[in-house]
Amino acid sequence: MAAAAVAAVLAALGGGLWLAARRLAGARARGLHGAEESALMRGKTVLITGANSGLGRATAAALLRSGARVIMGCRDRERAQEAAGQLRRELRQAGEPGPEGPGELVVKELDLASLRSVRAFCQEEEPRLDVLINNAGIFQCPYMKTEDGFEMQFGVNHLGHFLLTNLLLGLLKSSAPSRIVVVSSKLYKYGDINFEDLNSEQSYNKSFCYSRSKLANILFTRELARRLEGTNVTVNVLHPGIVRTNLGRYINIPLLVKPLFNLISWAFFKTPIEGAQTSIYLASSPEVEGVSGKYFGDCKEEELLPKAMDESVARKLWDISEVMVGILK
Repeated sequence: MAAAAVAAVLAALGGGLWLAARRLAGARARGLHGAEESALMRGKTVLITGANSGLGRATAAALLRSGARVIMGCRDRERAQEAAGQLRRELRQAGEPGPEGPGELVVKELDLASLRSVRAFCQEEEPRLDVLINNAGIFQCPYMKTEDGFEMQFGVNHLGHFLLTNLLLGLLKSSAPSRIVVVSSKLYKYGDINFEDLNSEQSYNKSFCYSRSKLANILFTRELARRLEGTNVTVNVLHPGIVRTNLGRYINIPLLVKPLFNLISWAFFKTPIEGAQTSIYLASSPEVEGVSGKYFGDCKEEELLPKAMDESVARKLWDISEVMVGILK
């Protein structure tokens, strides 16, 4: 047992050194999105859901540095205001991005577990919206329901964003060229869309339901891209990789294993800013201007499994989602 633990620690340390070298080389090669993207984003308005922590916060910080007007759509206004204050202080201390100063940071309440909250958010007037980033998510929680009675992971990760996006489409079209960015996960591979039990009332497996919600994100993206053809509004979906965030707060790790887990996560998991790079890329890079309906990882297009490209399932899911969230024709 002790030998196995020592081997695991050595492997983690070795992995940490390898990852540090890879990150340094990657950051130099990538430049973590520089002047070209910054010039493209200055003066643009970007809405990021779940922007007070993790990937969302890292994405907000980068786009703010680029001069964008960033709207943080968050469930907990107090926590979001605190995160916004920290971001502003960090930017001032870093003196970024130069004499013109960073973009504007706006906090708005948005609870994706409440269709009422989503509708109220969308009723607040905004003159334009250049980028919508559907980032917020809940991961492998115990069985819970949203305010409207939906299984929590499907309700927040898919249905909440489905309604939000649909209600903002008019503004996105009037602001075109504009972009929609959807954060999914590689774990979509383990999910299936069970139309007979979308609310998981017959059976519930927290891992499967998370994977199903992420598969729904991809099917939604592809169907939305089809519906948006010719509008100059693009939509793409991504997986960020394995990132050290608080998304896994519902996962119980035994106390004795935590130090080893923390070491391994430091060695092998991405930091939030590394994980946010594909979101930033899809939101700002001229390289993907006009690209729509694609799946990305590490700022590159990737292939999908056939079940994520099933057009009939995507259309059926769209129609059922409209009924579930109460979108009237």
